[in-house]
Amino acid sequence: MTPLAARPYDLRHAALSLWLNAGVPAPEVALRAGNSVEVLHRTYAKCLDGQRATINNKINGALDE
Repeated sequence: MTPLAARPYDLRHAALSLWLNAGVPAPEVALRAGNSVEVLHRTYAKCLDGQRATINNKINGALDE
């Protein structure tokens, strides 16, 4: 067994974290995961830490349009 997937759940967690970090909207990730957006945010919000600059750029870009 590889340490990347010690448990099958680890692969799911990695996939959902990747999708959120890639900018997939939370409602779509939640739908595909079979979770509510509330559960998704409670469980995966920490994976979005450190993205403040990227998020600010998206907001500024939307305001500039």
